[in-house]
Amino acid sequence: LCRELSDLETQNEEMLAQMNQLKEEEKSCQEQLERYNFTEWEITEWSEQQAVFNFLYDSVELTVVFGPPIDGDAFGEDPSRKIVSLNFESLLDEEKAPPSSCLVQRLIFQFIESQGCWQEKCPTLYYLPQVLHDVSLVVSRCKILGEEIEFLERWGGKFNLLKTDINDTKVKLLFSASTAFAKFELTLSLSADYPSAALPFTVQNQIGSIGEEEISAALSNVPVGYHYLRRMVSLIHQNLLQNPR
Repeated sequence: LCRELSDLETQNEEMLAQMNQLKEEEKSCQEQLERYNFTEWEITEWSEQQAVFNFLYDSVELTVVFGPPIDGDAFGEDPSRKIVSLNFESLLDEEKAPPSSCLVQRLIFQFIESQGCWQEKCPTLYYLPQVLHDVSLVVSRCKILGEEIEFLERWGGKFNLLKTDINDTKVKLLFSASTAFAKFELTLSLSADYPSAALPFTVQNQIGSIGEEEISAALSNVPVGYHYLRRMVSLIHQNLLQNPR
């Protein structure tokens, strides 16, 4: 009887451990779904002549002009209905917007312009969902990048980051740490591919011996992906600046 009770307790513990593991996996999956939810568009108009979609807090507008409706298509939503034109427009007030928002906008339109003629990619309504998905994917990535930059502007001091500056599609990060006797400026060249590829960079050394070689060695340990920029800054702080050299 004691052996049976012991076996039962062992089974219960194993089941409890499995349940906890499943809960953790469920939580992780839910976080991934929320993180990579690429439905970044809203319909603001759908008429007989055109549809208008907004992205990124109404700062990017896509106008899709339709061809004549197909006979029998009462709602004008037949997948084979022709699309005459697709036009993207920036509604961001760059004079009032923060630099991080302007950078995000530039990167999104860098992607849009790199795709050539959108009407050729989307000749009929059938292809419109894929266009919305592709643009949403880039908008989502760039939006997260903007949030990362805002985070570094606010909390950079915790990472020995003295200043964050944005010039066109380049981000300049000025690091300074007395304990490591180091001060240098790291310039990162961003593109709409962020964060799926390593960022080209240059280093301007001002004090100490940390240069491109040391930065390259540190950043080689940072995999691309979610919060790539924040992880780069954190690793530079941790590996090069936190302890005296």
